[in-house]
Parts: sequence; C-alpha cells; structure tokens
Amino acid sequence: MYDIVFVGGRVLDPETGHDGIADVALRDGRIAAVGCDLEPAAHLIPAHGLVVAPGFIDLHAHGQCLPADRMQAFDGVTTTLELEVGVWPVARWYDEQAHAGRVLNYGASTGWIFTRIAAMTAQQTESSLAGMGRAMADSRWTVDVATPAEMANILERVRNGLDQGGLGIGFPNAYAPGAGVKEISELCSLASSIGVPTFTHIAYMSNVDPQSSIDAYTRLIGLAGSTGAHMHICHFNSTSLQDVERAAELVANAQAQGLKVTVEAYPYGTGSTVIGAAFFGDPAFPERTGGGYDTIEHLTSGHRFLDRDDLVTAQAKDPGALVLWHFLDVAMNDRHRDLLDVSVLYPGGAIASDAVSWLLPDGSTYLGDHWPLPQDVISHPRSSGTFTRFLRKWVRERQAMSLLEGVRKCTLIPARLLEESAPAMRRKGRIQVGCDADIVCFDLDTLTDRADFRNPNRPSEGVRHLLVGGEPVIANGDLIREARPGRPVRRPLAQ
Repeated sequence: MYDIVFVGGRVLDPETGHDGIADVALRDGRIAAVGCDLEPAAHLIPAHGLVVAPGFIDLHAHGQCLPADRMQAFDGVTTTLELEVGVWPVARWYDEQAHAGRVLNYGASTGWIFTRIAAMTAQQTESSLAGMGRAMADSRWTVDVATPAEMANILERVRNGLDQGGLGIGFPNAYAPGAGVKEISELCSLASSIGVPTFTHIAYMSNVDPQSSIDAYTRLIGLAGSTGAHMHICHFNSTSLQDVERAAELVANAQAQGLKVTVEAYPYGTGSTVIGAAFFGDPAFPERTGGGYDTIEHLTSGHRFLDRDDLVTAQAKDPGALVLWHFLDVAMNDRHRDLLDVSVLYPGGAIASDAVSWLLPDGSTYLGDHWPLPQDVISHPRSSGTFTRFLRKWVRERQAMSLLEGVRKCTLIPARLLEESAPAMRRKGRIQVGCDADIVCFDLDTLTDRADFRNPNRPSEGVRHLLVGGEPVIANGDLIREARPGRPVRRPLAQ
C-alpha cells in the first residue's frame, strides 16, 4: 500500500517533458509510482484540475528560519538554499538548523565573506546579511587586499567549509570590492579542483566605466575560462541594472564556448540589501546607477534618502539595516519592464528569490511561531511571492513560455546546477520514480502572489498541497503548523 496518492492531477516532469493527467504515488518519502489507478493508499489527495509538480528549489534565500520557511511554502518552495552569501563555520550552521527544526529542506555554501571577516578582523558575527552588515564597522575586510598570510588563512577556512559539506563558495564580491584578483582566482581554482560552483554577486554595480557591471561580468567570465570554475551569477537583473542586454550577450557567448556560467533572476525591479553596502556610498552613485538616492528606501521606516549625506549618516548608525533599492521602475516604465524580461526569461536561467529576513519594527529579525505572521513584520515581497508571481505573470497571463518550461526554471534547472557536487539534488526537481517526494500541487487559475511593498507579509494563494519528503506542510490550502520535515542538503563530508 502507498502512503499517499495524488489522484488525477496534471503531472509535470520537466526532465522527461511529461505533461499529462496521471496519479502520483508516494511511499517512505519518495515517489513510488507515476501512472493510472495507483490505489490503494493510506491517504488519497484528489488533484483533478490541479497541477502536480516538483517542489520549487530556491537557490538564493537569506531568511533560513521558521517564519521564512512558512512564507516560502505558500510560494511553492520545498528546498531553500543560502548560496550567495553562504555561512561559516559550515558544520555549526547545519547543526543549528537541525536543532531548530526546519519546515523546508535547507542548505548553504561556504561563505567567503565570513572567512574574510574572521581572517582579517577577528570579528565574531553570525552568518546572515545583518551580521555581514554589522561587521562593516571594521571595514578592513571590505576594502583591503589580503596579505599573503591572510589569503592563506581565507583559503584554508573556505576549504574546511567545503569539507564540512558546504554546497559551493558564496562569493558576494560587491561587498568586498577591495579583494584582489589573485585571492579570487585562487578561490575559483579551489572550487574547480573540488568540483563545486561559486555563487557570485558581481564586483561592481554600475552602468558607467570604469568598474561597470560589464567590467565585472567580463572578469567573471574570464575567471570561468582561466580557472575552470563554475561561475553562477546571482540576481542577474539587479547586478546588470540597465546594461542587462549587453550582459546577456556576454553570458550567452561564454556559454556557447562551453564555459560554466549560469544565471538566476527574481521577477521584481526592486532589490534589498544592507545599507552599509559599499556601492551605495560611492559619491557618484546616481550617475553610475541611473537613479538618485531616493531610489533607496529604509525597509522598516520607509524613509527615502534625500542625498548622500543622509545615506552616509544612516550607514554609520546601523550598517546592517536592510533597505529596498528600486533600481527599475517596472510599474511605469515600459523600457524597464523590457529590461527585467531579459533576465527573467533568459534561456536556461533559474528563478531565485533573494528572499530576506522578516523584520520587526525595531529592525530585529522575527523568529517567532505566530501564524499568520504578525501584522507589523516586514520584508521584501519577493520573500513571499517570487515563484507564484513568475508563474502568474510570465506564464499564465503573458504566456511568455509554457507552464512546463516555467516550472523547469523553478525546479530542474536549479537542481542540475548543484547535482554534480551534491548528488542528493539528482532526486529533486523531478516527478519520477525514486525521486524525493518534494511536491507542490497548485491551482494554476488562482495561483498568485499577494505581497506588495505596502503589504509584504501576505502569503501567496493557489498552492493547495505542499509536501516535503512526503510529509504534508500545506493541506487543502492550510498550513500544518507543527510540520518540521525539512532535511539538510549537503555535500558528502570529507573522509
């Protein structure tokens, strides 16, 4: 007897191309059969008129806690990974997540930034965006070239993190623009030799030379060619700004030559990061990015900055505070909407949220158990609605691609990016016998994001059932509050 059978749903498997009515049977946390009349089962889930697909895999999620998991579950996510910034020490982070209990599957890369903080300043900080921001109080790790001894220390720490199961190297280069090319090339060679990807926030955020985004993309592609490393580009939309068309040409040419360069994007023209980011403090920020200081909005207060002095004062007061950056005006500007399309629709590119933490009014991270979330907690709406927004807007409404291809960008593409170094990912992103029972079942007609910048904590709608490892997290559209089925996604540990 099967544990659970989804009966009569529209089953999508992006690897085989299957798109048709079938039953899906689950047993012991895996998919046991796909076909017709797969009874008996301990529990039948009627799926007539619904889509049954692999759970979405988010390569870029900074929340990594219970409230963030729950909101992402309603966005169809079953695996949430912190790969751009990463964590360190890696083993301790995985132990902490297991002890806390997670709703979704979780994992992280080795956080180069945190090894740099430790090696160059001896600061103790937690592995989070806020922790990285607070460490900017001693800015040597952001602006200084590492000495030979420091570089050796950084490399050793990163190697240890990979040995402890880190999924790659998190490389947010823009937050440490002083890092030398020798250091970065050594780390890329390390990644290549071990066979893990790097997850890169490109070095420069500017549409003006020198140190433009095109400069950064050219250097990144050069690193892929010269070291053999897999260079995965995070948030292709926000780092390219208004030069995304040229950036896409460069990436496409690199891929045509066989270089390991991949991309991801989120379906918004607004980003979020710490206010202490070096690129905000650039005196030429308006000229270099095509937008004024009023495009930067303090997340908790809603304050739009008036000028550079206003911004620098806020940076000095709390460099770890989160801000919104409205880099494209997709609500009013047709040209900006076209630029966003370039990144979101990039062939073979993944959808990833860059979800950030949920914050209380005082700016501290909300880690409580209330559901629905308290009315006063806020975040970027991408923390609630990235995948449902993409499928609603680009697939259902605009029909810019088929549903199967849209689901592929949310499932198989991210799984394949990791499966060479993390074999467990070969069982995710697919609806096939033997694969993990990480499954989302949704109503395509009603699937939608509900979060916006005024109401970011409204969960998405349309996900009727969500299972992680065969255990229900959402049933008939309702959260199962006690569910904690999340399991680690990790490279095999070094022997």
